[in-house]
Amino acid sequence: MPIIVNLDVVMARRKISASQLADEVGITPANLSILKNNKAKAVRFSTLESLCRVLQCQPADLLEYREDSEQKEED
Repeated sequence: MPIIVNLDVVMARRKISASQLADEVGITPANLSILKNNKAKAVRFSTLESLCRVLQCQPADLLEYREDSEQKEED
């Protein structure tokens, strides 16, 4: 998937645990884990907003676009 979630990197920089972040954002630890491990198919803007507020970052700090190598080979 060409969208990479760098949540674990930002969490490490901010020295915040997954359980603390989940509590402060208001999502379950399971859903946070899905985001952290690039398994999410979508993210609500309200969740993204809460993550940015708690982590004091911008959406671009959490999300990155990388061209899919399979798609690139087809072109």
